[in-house]
Amino acid sequence: MAGNQLGKTRAGGAEWAMHLTGRYPDWWQGKVFDTPVRFWAAGITAEGTRDNPQRILIGPPQQPAAWGTGMIPADAIVSTLMGRGAPHGLDSVVVRHGGGGDVQADESVLSFKSYEKGREKWQGETLHGVWFDEEPPLDIYSEGLTRTNATGGITIVTFTPLLGMSEVVLLFLSAEQVEGMGR
Repeated sequence: MAGNQLGKTRAGGAEWAMHLTGRYPDWWQGKVFDTPVRFWAAGITAEGTRDNPQRILIGPPQQPAAWGTGMIPADAIVSTLMGRGAPHGLDSVVVRHGGGGDVQADESVLSFKSYEKGREKWQGETLHGVWFDEEPPLDIYSEGLTRTNATGGITIVTFTPLLGMSEVVLLFLSAEQVEGMGR
């Protein structure tokens, strides 16, 4: 949670690319997946998902020849499936996971979602991770968290709190922080 244009989406994309590919820098101290993962990356609308997480992870949406210039390198992109929600928007990407060191090569799957279709479109899947790029409604945030329960997976949220002290923002603040804002 931070101000506009400070690199939140880029940071989220860097972490998602590491997990999807299994390529972690030596200095990484966060969660590590040593097997392929199933991840979602989501934004408010299909266009917003295409223009932000998809662009950061894959490359410029309107230039398919440049796909592989984002955080996920071209040699790790096995295949892409086009979506229907926005021109040049992807539904999913199969990503090569591992293949170096002790990690056997296999395939991760990244799917792109949006909040605009409602909570029902978020049900059912079992995932290793969900990335919310921009603040989601509370019901979608809760549903996304539920998708990772069975795997002990992770969720990340990259957003500027444009909605003020919303229910989702309050989840990330301690009682002391909220009390301090009232003074």
